[in-house]
Amino acid sequence: MKLSTKKKMSFITSEVLLVIISLIVMLPVILAISMSFMKPEEVFSFPPKLIPSTLHIQNYIEAMQLVDFKRMLLNSTIIAFFITLGKLITGTLAGYAFASFNFKGKKISFGLLFITLFLPAETVMVLPLFLIVKNFGWVNTFWALIIPFTASATNAFLMRQHFMTIPKELEDAAKIDGATSMEYFWKILIPLSKPMIGGAALINFVYAWNLYLWPLIVTMEDKMKTVQIGVKMLIDGQGSNNWGVIMAGTIIALVPTLLIFFAIQNVFVKSLVSSGLKG
Repeated sequence: MKLSTKKKMSFITSEVLLVIISLIVMLPVILAISMSFMKPEEVFSFPPKLIPSTLHIQNYIEAMQLVDFKRMLLNSTIIAFFITLGKLITGTLAGYAFASFNFKGKKISFGLLFITLFLPAETVMVLPLFLIVKNFGWVNTFWALIIPFTASATNAFLMRQHFMTIPKELEDAAKIDGATSMEYFWKILIPLSKPMIGGAALINFVYAWNLYLWPLIVTMEDKMKTVQIGVKMLIDGQGSNNWGVIMAGTIIALVPTLLIFFAIQNVFVKSLVSSGLKG
Protein backbone atom coordinates (compact mmCIF):
# COMPACT_ATOMS: atom_id res chain seq x y z
CA MET A 1 0.00 0.00 0.00
CA LYS A 2 2.83 2.37 0.94
CA LEU A 3 4.62 1.59 -2.30
CA SER A 4 1.45 2.30 -4.26
CA THR A 5 1.03 5.63 -2.45
CA LYS A 6 4.64 6.55 -3.20
CA LYS A 7 4.11 5.76 -6.88
CA LYS A 8 0.99 7.90 -6.97
CA MET A 9 2.77 10.82 -5.29
CA SER A 10 5.72 10.45 -7.65
CA PHE A 11 3.34 10.42 -10.63
CA ILE A 12 1.45 13.49 -9.41
CA THR A 13 4.69 15.36 -8.69
CA SER A 14 6.10 14.61 -12.13
CA GLU A 15 2.84 15.66 -13.81
CA VAL A 16 2.75 18.95 -11.88
CA LEU A 17 6.38 19.65 -12.81
CA LEU A 18 5.66 18.93 -16.47
CA VAL A 19 2.67 21.31 -16.41
CA ILE A 20 4.79 24.05 -14.82
CA ILE A 21 7.61 23.56 -17.33
CA SER A 22 5.10 23.55 -20.20
CA LEU A 23 3.59 26.82 -18.97
CA ILE A 24 7.06 28.39 -18.72
CA VAL A 25 7.88 27.27 -22.26
CA MET A 26 4.53 28.44 -23.61
CA LEU A 27 4.54 31.75 -21.69
CA PRO A 28 6.10 33.83 -24.52
CA VAL A 29 3.50 32.49 -26.99
CA ILE A 30 0.66 33.13 -24.53
CA LEU A 31 1.89 36.69 -23.95
CA ALA A 32 2.23 37.28 -27.69
CA ILE A 33 -1.34 36.10 -28.30
CA SER A 34 -2.60 38.26 -25.45
CA MET A 35 -0.73 41.36 -26.63
CA SER A 36 -1.95 40.85 -30.20
CA PHE A 37 -5.50 41.57 -28.99
CA MET A 38 -4.61 44.56 -26.80
CA LYS A 39 -5.07 48.23 -27.54
CA PRO A 40 -1.84 50.31 -27.55
CA GLU A 41 -2.64 51.86 -24.17
CA GLU A 42 -3.15 48.40 -22.63
CA VAL A 43 0.19 47.10 -23.90
CA PHE A 44 2.09 49.82 -22.02
CA SER A 45 -0.21 49.98 -19.01
CA PHE A 46 1.15 49.60 -15.46
CA PRO A 47 0.76 47.23 -13.79
CA PRO A 48 1.00 45.08 -16.95
CA LYS A 49 -2.13 43.26 -18.08
CA LEU A 50 -2.04 39.59 -19.04
CA ILE A 51 -5.58 39.47 -20.41
CA PRO A 52 -6.92 42.13 -22.82
CA SER A 53 -10.09 43.92 -21.75
CA THR A 54 -11.52 43.46 -25.27
CA LEU A 55 -10.48 41.50 -28.36
CA HIS A 56 -8.95 44.31 -30.40
CA ILE A 57 -8.85 42.55 -33.80
CA GLN A 58 -7.89 45.85 -35.43
CA ASN A 59 -4.27 44.86 -34.74
CA TYR A 60 -4.60 41.93 -37.17
CA ILE A 61 -6.38 44.05 -39.76
CA GLU A 62 -3.68 46.71 -39.54
CA ALA A 63 -0.88 44.12 -39.75
CA MET A 64 -2.41 42.65 -42.92
CA GLN A 65 -2.72 46.15 -44.41
CA LEU A 66 0.85 47.19 -43.61
CA VAL A 67 2.47 43.99 -44.93
CA ASP A 68 1.23 41.67 -47.68
CA PHE A 69 1.03 38.64 -45.39
CA LYS A 70 -1.30 36.77 -47.76
CA ARG A 71 1.35 36.64 -50.47
CA MET A 72 4.15 35.97 -47.97
CA LEU A 73 2.23 33.12 -46.33
CA LEU A 74 1.71 31.57 -49.76
CA ASN A 75 5.42 31.95 -50.58
CA SER A 76 6.50 30.41 -47.27
CA THR A 77 4.04 27.54 -47.69
CA ILE A 78 5.31 26.72 -51.19
CA ILE A 79 8.94 26.96 -50.12
CA ALA A 80 8.51 24.94 -46.90
CA PHE A 81 6.47 22.24 -48.66
CA PHE A 82 8.96 21.61 -51.47
CA ILE A 83 12.01 21.86 -49.21
CA THR A 84 10.43 19.32 -46.87
CA LEU A 85 9.50 17.03 -49.76
CA GLY A 86 12.99 17.28 -51.25
CA LYS A 87 14.71 16.59 -47.94
CA LEU A 88 12.54 13.57 -47.24
CA ILE A 89 13.13 12.06 -50.68
CA THR A 90 16.89 12.60 -50.69
CA GLY A 91 17.24 11.75 -47.00
CA THR A 92 15.36 8.45 -47.18
CA LEU A 93 17.12 7.35 -50.37
CA ALA A 94 20.56 8.26 -49.05
CA GLY A 95 19.81 6.68 -45.69
CA TYR A 96 18.67 3.48 -47.40
CA ALA A 97 21.80 3.37 -49.52
CA PHE A 98 24.11 3.80 -46.53
CA ALA A 99 22.15 1.31 -44.42
CA SER A 100 21.59 -1.52 -46.93
CA PHE A 101 24.16 -1.37 -49.73
CA ASN A 102 27.86 -2.08 -49.77
CA PHE A 103 29.85 -0.02 -52.24
CA LYS A 104 33.38 1.25 -52.65
CA GLY A 105 34.10 4.30 -50.49
CA LYS A 106 30.98 3.83 -48.39
CA LYS A 107 32.68 4.52 -45.05
CA ILE A 108 34.60 7.51 -46.38
CA SER A 109 31.57 9.08 -48.03
CA PHE A 110 29.47 8.55 -44.91
CA GLY A 111 32.25 10.07 -42.79
CA LEU A 112 32.35 13.14 -45.04
CA LEU A 113 28.57 13.36 -44.87
CA PHE A 114 28.73 13.18 -41.08
CA ILE A 115 31.36 15.95 -40.94
CA THR A 116 29.04 18.33 -42.81
CA LEU A 117 26.65 18.14 -39.86
CA PHE A 118 29.05 20.40 -37.97
CA LEU A 119 29.18 23.08 -40.66
CA PRO A 120 26.99 26.18 -40.08
CA ALA A 121 25.65 26.05 -43.62
CA GLU A 122 23.70 29.32 -43.62
CA THR A 123 26.81 31.33 -42.70
CA VAL A 124 29.67 29.39 -44.33
CA MET A 125 27.89 28.66 -47.63
CA VAL A 126 25.99 31.91 -48.16
CA LEU A 127 28.49 33.59 -50.51
CA PRO A 128 29.27 30.49 -52.68
CA LEU A 129 25.58 29.63 -52.87
CA PHE A 130 24.63 33.16 -53.85
CA LEU A 131 27.25 33.23 -56.62
CA ILE A 132 25.98 29.90 -57.99
CA VAL A 133 22.36 31.04 -57.82
CA LYS A 134 23.25 34.33 -59.51
CA ASN A 135 25.07 32.52 -62.34
CA PHE A 136 22.00 30.34 -62.89
CA GLY A 137 19.79 33.41 -63.05
CA TRP A 138 17.72 32.20 -60.12
CA VAL A 139 17.86 35.35 -57.97
CA ASN A 140 14.37 36.42 -56.90
CA THR A 141 12.82 33.08 -57.91
CA PHE A 142 11.49 30.03 -56.06
CA TRP A 143 14.39 27.99 -57.49
CA ALA A 144 16.86 29.96 -55.37
CA LEU A 145 14.70 29.58 -52.27
CA ILE A 146 14.09 25.84 -52.63
CA ILE A 147 16.88 23.99 -54.51
CA PRO A 148 19.80 24.74 -52.12
CA PHE A 149 17.88 23.15 -49.22
CA THR A 150 16.43 20.01 -50.82
CA ALA A 151 19.27 17.81 -49.55
CA SER A 152 20.24 17.41 -45.91
CA ALA A 153 23.00 15.43 -44.23
CA THR A 154 20.93 15.42 -41.04
CA ASN A 155 18.02 13.63 -42.72
CA ALA A 156 20.33 11.11 -44.42
CA PHE A 157 22.05 10.37 -41.11
CA LEU A 158 18.81 9.99 -39.14
CA MET A 159 17.20 7.79 -41.78
CA ARG A 160 20.29 5.62 -42.03
CA GLN A 161 20.30 5.09 -38.27
CA HIS A 162 16.59 4.27 -38.33
CA PHE A 163 16.82 1.85 -41.27
CA MET A 164 19.63 -0.01 -39.53
CA THR A 165 17.24 -0.87 -36.68
CA ILE A 166 14.92 -2.74 -39.07
CA PRO A 167 15.86 -6.46 -39.22
CA LYS A 168 17.90 -7.40 -42.28
CA GLU A 169 15.91 -10.64 -42.49
CA LEU A 170 12.89 -8.64 -43.60
CA GLU A 171 14.72 -7.46 -46.72
CA ASP A 172 16.07 -10.95 -47.39
CA ALA A 173 12.55 -12.41 -47.19
CA ALA A 174 11.22 -9.74 -49.57
CA LYS A 175 13.95 -10.46 -52.11
CA ILE A 176 13.32 -14.21 -51.88
CA ASP A 177 9.70 -13.41 -52.83
CA GLY A 178 10.99 -11.60 -55.91
CA ALA A 179 10.97 -7.99 -54.71
CA THR A 180 13.66 -5.66 -56.04
CA SER A 181 15.58 -3.28 -53.77
CA MET A 182 13.35 -0.34 -54.71
CA GLU A 183 10.17 -2.38 -54.29
CA TYR A 184 11.31 -3.34 -50.80
CA PHE A 185 12.12 0.31 -50.13
CA TRP A 186 8.77 1.74 -51.27
CA LYS A 187 6.38 -1.07 -50.25
CA ILE A 188 7.92 -2.27 -46.98
CA LEU A 189 10.58 0.05 -45.59
CA ILE A 190 8.73 3.35 -46.09
CA PRO A 191 5.41 2.16 -44.54
CA LEU A 192 7.34 0.81 -41.54
CA SER A 193 9.09 4.19 -41.18
CA LYS A 194 6.03 6.46 -41.24
CA PRO A 195 6.45 7.73 -37.65
CA MET A 196 10.10 8.62 -38.27
CA ILE A 197 9.30 10.24 -41.62
CA GLY A 198 6.43 12.17 -40.03
CA GLY A 199 8.69 13.51 -37.30
CA ALA A 200 11.36 14.45 -39.84
CA ALA A 201 8.72 16.15 -42.00
CA LEU A 202 7.59 18.34 -39.11
CA ILE A 203 11.13 19.33 -38.17
CA ASN A 204 12.06 20.08 -41.78
CA PHE A 205 8.88 22.10 -42.39
CA VAL A 206 9.44 24.26 -39.31
CA TYR A 207 13.09 24.79 -40.32
CA ALA A 208 12.12 25.82 -43.85
CA TRP A 209 9.26 28.02 -42.59
CA ASN A 210 11.62 29.90 -40.27
CA LEU A 211 14.33 30.59 -42.88
CA TYR A 212 15.25 34.26 -42.76
CA LEU A 213 18.82 35.04 -43.82
CA TRP A 214 18.83 33.25 -47.19
CA PRO A 215 15.43 34.54 -48.38
CA LEU A 216 16.51 38.03 -47.30
CA ILE A 217 19.59 37.78 -49.54
CA VAL A 218 18.08 36.26 -52.70
CA THR A 219 14.71 38.05 -52.82
CA MET A 220 14.65 41.62 -54.12
CA GLU A 221 10.93 42.09 -54.75
CA ASP A 222 8.22 42.09 -52.11
CA LYS A 223 6.18 39.50 -54.05
CA MET A 224 8.89 36.88 -53.41
CA LYS A 225 9.55 37.61 -49.74
CA THR A 226 8.66 35.12 -47.01
CA VAL A 227 6.59 35.56 -43.88
CA GLN A 228 9.62 35.88 -41.58
CA ILE A 229 10.85 38.84 -43.60
CA GLY A 230 7.31 40.22 -43.38
CA VAL A 231 7.48 40.17 -39.58
CA LYS A 232 10.80 42.04 -39.70
CA MET A 233 9.29 44.59 -42.11
CA LEU A 234 6.43 45.06 -39.66
CA ILE A 235 8.85 45.60 -36.76
CA ASP A 236 10.87 48.12 -38.78
CA GLY A 237 7.71 49.92 -39.85
CA GLN A 238 6.12 50.08 -36.40
CA GLY A 239 9.29 50.50 -34.37
CA SER A 240 8.43 50.17 -30.69
CA ASN A 241 5.23 52.20 -30.93
CA ASN A 242 2.60 49.51 -31.53
CA TRP A 243 3.53 46.12 -30.16
CA GLY A 244 -0.04 44.94 -30.53
CA VAL A 245 0.29 45.09 -34.32
CA ILE A 246 3.77 43.54 -34.21
CA MET A 247 2.53 40.64 -32.07
CA ALA A 248 -0.43 40.19 -34.41
CA GLY A 249 1.98 39.77 -37.33
CA THR A 250 4.07 37.35 -35.27
CA ILE A 251 1.03 35.20 -34.49
CA ILE A 252 0.04 35.20 -38.18
CA ALA A 253 3.49 33.79 -38.96
CA LEU A 254 3.30 31.27 -36.12
CA VAL A 255 -0.18 29.80 -36.65
CA PRO A 256 0.58 27.59 -39.72
CA THR A 257 3.39 25.72 -37.96
CA LEU A 258 1.23 25.19 -34.87
CA LEU A 259 -1.61 23.82 -37.00
CA ILE A 260 0.74 21.39 -38.74
CA PHE A 261 2.21 20.28 -35.41
CA PHE A 262 -1.21 19.56 -33.92
CA ALA A 263 -2.27 17.79 -37.13
CA ILE A 264 0.62 15.29 -37.01
CA GLN A 265 1.34 15.43 -33.28
CA ASN A 266 0.70 11.71 -32.77
CA VAL A 267 3.08 10.75 -35.57
CA PHE A 268 5.76 13.09 -34.18
CA VAL A 269 5.47 11.63 -30.67
CA LYS A 270 5.65 8.09 -32.10
CA SER A 271 8.87 9.02 -33.93
CA LEU A 272 10.42 10.28 -30.68
CA VAL A 273 9.35 7.17 -28.78
CA SER A 274 10.55 4.75 -31.45
CA SER A 275 13.91 6.51 -31.84
CA GLY A 276 14.33 6.54 -28.07
CA LEU A 277 13.54 2.85 -27.71
CA LYS A 278 15.73 1.77 -30.60
CA GLY A 279 18.62 4.08 -29.83
